[in-house]
Amino acid sequence: MKTLKAPKLRSALTALALVVAPGAVVMGTAGEAAAVTKISHATATSMFSQVGITWSSSGGCSNRNVSTCTSFDQLNLATAQGAQTLKRATGCALNITGGTETGHASGTYSHWNGYKLDYGKNTCVTNYIKNTFTYIGVRGDGAQQWQSGSGNVYADEGNHWDVTYYNCGGC
Repeated sequence: MKTLKAPKLRSALTALALVVAPGAVVMGTAGEAAAVTKISHATATSMFSQVGITWSSSGGCSNRNVSTCTSFDQLNLATAQGAQTLKRATGCALNITGGTETGHASGTYSHWNGYKLDYGKNTCVTNYIKNTFTYIGVRGDGAQQWQSGSGNVYADEGNHWDVTYYNCGGC
């Protein structure tokens, strides 16, 4: 079996990302276990619109560097696909209220790093999460958490759902 050298592997991953999500950028090095594909705000909003997901911000803006905006710049492709999966699975109204903008907690699997989205709460989404996923206990900040079969984590932060997407949720 022939092994691809790093430049060829990187080229192959980039070509694959362009087929999967035009306008996407592959981040990472060939030595990493899995490269993360980052997408632009425009690509994310197009993906969300395709399935009827809405988004809003208290500031009415999408600047990643302003905490009152809702931005999808540098969102992970798998996170956007995870939102699409949730919308398709639930059939519920889904409104994103937080993306990759500054102002959220830091960490590897953070909003800023493209792994998280916040959704406005409604009865349909809440019932789906609580009746379909597995309750896994309380997070350090007191938020109750549920985990999907694919491993994504849904935290109830009171007025919204804070979702960590480790993958696309079976897209």
